[in-house]
Amino acid sequence: MKIAIGADNYGYQLKEAVKNFLLENNIEVEDYGITDPEGETPYYQIADTVATEIAAGQFQKGILICGTGMGMAIIANKHPGVYAAVCENPVAAERSRSINDSNVLTMGGMVTTPAAAKEIVNTWLKTEFTQGWEKPIVDWLHNSKKDIDRIEQDHFKK
Repeated sequence: MKIAIGADNYGYQLKEAVKNFLLENNIEVEDYGITDPEGETPYYQIADTVATEIAAGQFQKGILICGTGMGMAIIANKHPGVYAAVCENPVAAERSRSINDSNVLTMGGMVTTPAAAKEIVNTWLKTEFTQGWEKPIVDWLHNSKKDIDRIEQDHFKK
């Protein structure tokens, strides 16, 4: 697996910790964020770049980090096929994957410690869509995903 990652200056330190964690776990990383803690590329440009890569199918998953993770998620979710979720703990990470099939994880450098981020990322990466749910809920989630895809298509028509 190869993951697109990016952060602005508020998320730089956490991005570096997460990137090292991924590399230590033999996960390839393509860094689209700032490479210097003094960098000034706006969060919305970084989120747009990573989300564009995800939407184009260049990566299956992405991780974005800004001050709170919320700005990155807002921008990333403006792209078709991108489902970004702000996760501040492992339970949210697990649910964002098992229920919502998120493909972009966002976190906040101002609100998440490196240790917590590693737990969140690990949980997010190891959880599959519908994992842990009983058959009636799995069926409902799959049907819901079809409805959500139709809604998305209606809104992203060009």
